[in-house]
Amino acid sequence: MRSFDPSSDPLRLVVFDMDGTLIDSQHHIIASMTRSFERNGFAAPDPASVRAGVGLPLEVIIGSLLPDISPEQCERLVQDYRGDHRARLDRGERHEPLMPGAREVVERLDAAGYLIALATGKGTRGARHALEVHGLIDRFVSIQTSDTAPGKPHPGMLIQAMNEAGVEASATIMVGDTVYDLELARNASVASVAVTWGYHDRADLVSFGPGAVIDHFDDLDVEVERLLAS
Repeated sequence: MRSFDPSSDPLRLVVFDMDGTLIDSQHHIIASMTRSFERNGFAAPDPASVRAGVGLPLEVIIGSLLPDISPEQCERLVQDYRGDHRARLDRGERHEPLMPGAREVVERLDAAGYLIALATGKGTRGARHALEVHGLIDRFVSIQTSDTAPGKPHPGMLIQAMNEAGVEASATIMVGDTVYDLELARNASVASVAVTWGYHDRADLVSFGPGAVIDHFDDLDVEVERLLAS
């Protein structure tokens, strides 16, 4: 990961969600969930319902898809899903493409002096793998995952990212594609930017009152500058 000088002034932090924001991972998520369900005797889940839960803890997603299952069944499904993901990673089968403009905006913000962090529902291994595959891990000063903090929308990921970077909430922006990202930002008293190319509808994003809503990564730089200047 990137090293940084905590005495630099001013410090400004941009925290990205991963799935649906930086990378398009829905196909792998849906495939692993489907295999986990079928191996445990359940019908394949509705892809749109799986996509709507991306970003939440696995047990919460599975519980919403199968509300009548026991805690033991839910845990088996969680472990089966994680095992499927790990196996695909070990076989080198998980290619999760960057969203258009993602690389360029991360590089621009980094070059402009912003600190860059990640707050994702992914596990640490999968998150680091995705950043390494795309040659971006050195741009990030903090990587917060489901292994390092409570799941969204608990503010822990953002709080830990800000603590590691030495940046106050007033100088931090959360960028994400779901209402869980926006609620995370709200719970951490951080401004947010919603992106519309991910897994939640624009209307749902707007209803949470983000500081900005953008349709292309090229629009992020100016909105980050505007929000941090206000």
